[in-house]
Amino acid sequence: MTGFSSAISAPDNQPHRTFRALEDLVRDTIGVRLFTLMGIDHRRGVVWRSYTNMPEAYPAGGEKSLLRNRWAEIVEGRHETFVANSIEEIAEVFSDHELIRSLGCESCLNLPIVIMGHLRGTLNCLDVAGHYTPERVAAAQGLKTAGAAAFLLADALRKPIPKQGEENG
Repeated sequence: MTGFSSAISAPDNQPHRTFRALEDLVRDTIGVRLFTLMGIDHRRGVVWRSYTNMPEAYPAGGEKSLLRNRWAEIVEGRHETFVANSIEEIAEVFSDHELIRSLGCESCLNLPIVIMGHLRGTLNCLDVAGHYTPERVAAAQGLKTAGAAAFLLADALRKPIPKQGEENG
């Protein structure tokens, strides 16, 4: 976690630096080929990609409507981790399954990041078929704190941060 702690405390290249360190932490903890961070705005019913390690295939930015399927029931409704370990399972919930497969990915783990009772976003991890074993799914739960810290940092950068000694308004 040292790399992530150093990244989040660094003053430059934020939040990208922290997102990249989070990707490294995920890779070291559970393994990942394609990694994205997806932000969620329930009020407006949209999601957006905040970070990606494959920008050619999955660029950051842009918005799309929230899903209304089994994935949404699991991740949005129950705040539970979604796991699919075959391209067939992925195809049941994601329309971009052909692109996913073309990138060498046939399994995914979507880790919900819940802050103060609200789903703020997901860590989306994809790898080869069968990769997200029960042991890796259990290990992924330990990534939630770092995920929450990364999202909170991104949120803080959208509004002015008071300088030390200033009153919080």
